[in-house]
Amino acid sequence: MAEALLDIGEVARRSGLAPSALRFYERKGLIEAEGRNGLRRAYRPETLDLLAMITCARDAGFTLSEIAAFVRARPADARVRERMAAKEREVDARIAQLTRLRDSLRHAAGCEHDPLVECPEFKRALGRVPRG
Repeated sequence: MAEALLDIGEVARRSGLAPSALRFYERKGLIEAEGRNGLRRAYRPETLDLLAMITCARDAGFTLSEIAAFVRARPADARVRERMAAKEREVDARIAQLTRLRDSLRHAAGCEHDPLVECPEFKRALGRVPRG
């Protein structure tokens, strides 16, 4: 038996997105309403997975046009695949940067060096090699 459609209010509640954001994503072609429940839009439950991916990608700095291209991509679309690979490299670089920041903050929380920003371990955690 197929799962029942979810109305826009339920999708908004479960996704943490405002109904206006859902309508905006629909206008941009990122998601698609499956029908209506009275006057309210209704979506397939799988839309929640797509919204989670969209939210994650937006949080990672992807533009809506990039996300839309990825959502619409087909296996034979070499150009979109190249853009995906480039974004993957950007994400890896951002992860490395955030990891360094996390490590420096972890060290800074207990460091007694004065001033903290001159601490060799703090600099090392940020990826800066201390001189001397």
